[in-house]
Amino acid sequence: MSLDKKRAFRRDMLIASVLLAAGFGVSIVSMAQLKAGDTQMAQATQPLQSSPSTPNNAPAESKPGGERPTTPAPEPAHPDAKAQKDGATAALPPAPAEKTAPPIKER
Repeated sequence: MSLDKKRAFRRDMLIASVLLAAGFGVSIVSMAQLKAGDTQMAQATQPLQSSPSTPNNAPAESKPGGERPTTPAPEPAHPDAKAQKDGATAALPPAPAEKTAPPIKER
């Protein structure tokens, strides 16, 4: 090996050793903080605040323990019969009928 290659190899090994030692140092500090228990986990979103002025048709909040909401799910936006007589149309056009293929012939 030439002298330049040996120097480059030693420099690369020194850099790798420093990076490895820094990684071990960061992990040891992190484990020490977790073991100390004085750190609190940050919550990404704020918890929902329930207000007493929620409408009657609002969905019920979920609770631990497997309880299901008792309010019905929201219905699609269709005008009632009186509004249809007055000329109101649905918010969306009716869905197209599904296309069907001819029946599969048995062999």
